[in-house]
Amino acid sequence: MNQTEKGILLVSCPDTEGIVAAVSTFLFSNGANIVHSDQHSTDPVQGHFFMRIEFSHPNLLEKLPELEAAFAVTASPFSMQWSITAISKKPRVAIFATKEDHCLQELIWRWQLGELHAEIALVISNHNHFRELTESAGIPFYHVPVTKDTKAEATAAHFSILEENRIDTVILARYMQIIPEQLIQRYQNEIINIHHSFLPAFIGGKPYQQAFDRGVKIIGATAHYVNEQLDEGPIIEQDITRITHRYNVTDLKRHGKDIERIVLYRAVKWHLEKRVIVHGNKTIVFQ
Repeated sequence: MNQTEKGILLVSCPDTEGIVAAVSTFLFSNGANIVHSDQHSTDPVQGHFFMRIEFSHPNLLEKLPELEAAFAVTASPFSMQWSITAISKKPRVAIFATKEDHCLQELIWRWQLGELHAEIALVISNHNHFRELTESAGIPFYHVPVTKDTKAEATAAHFSILEENRIDTVILARYMQIIPEQLIQRYQNEIINIHHSFLPAFIGGKPYQQAFDRGVKIIGATAHYVNEQLDEGPIIEQDITRITHRYNVTDLKRHGKDIERIVLYRAVKWHLEKRVIVHGNKTIVFQ
């Protein structure tokens, strides 16, 4: 018996006539029904076109390879970058954390509430602080120390853990270590970091101290994909809060934590729901 399942189609390509018609015709001809559609063009003449479609389809998981092979024929004339995902298949997520627990706690709480479309498969930390928090939520915890002399061994351990657990997405919940290039290349646009400033301001370490020294009147947080340039990956989400001259660095950190946790949650949620398309060093986010 056929069981209707939902899927998501993401499309990115140079803008030209006939894209929407071709995609709609393909879905209809292959037994799919469009449930929701979003699209954006940077310029209808020589711009770039982006589309996110939610659709229903009988036995999507079973038919997915066949559907992908067929869509490749439709996509080719338009030079599309595309993906088709079955919603029923939840991404497997690994969370990296160090000593600050607010972002980790937020993600675990939202996951327990069913607000993150994922399986949190594990938590990795370079300290042992979060073992009880993690394991009490039923999530495996891995302690992988990182020092100047053991970075290569730590990277090898990370690779092994992530591969063995079939991880799709890595979330850096205030993980205070530089991610090695090998890991970034393996999980291209699948590593999300929360930076505790409103990028591109105050890149690097101690951004709250930098903000205090500069006398800013707002502070913020930025969730972005990780690339080889420190804190310069495509931005997914940002938010701010106002501060005053009465605030010291401790006050900035306290107020900033609330922004960090909600900004990271939003970015992770949108990523997991396939609402984000990366284009160069920017993102298109269909909310």
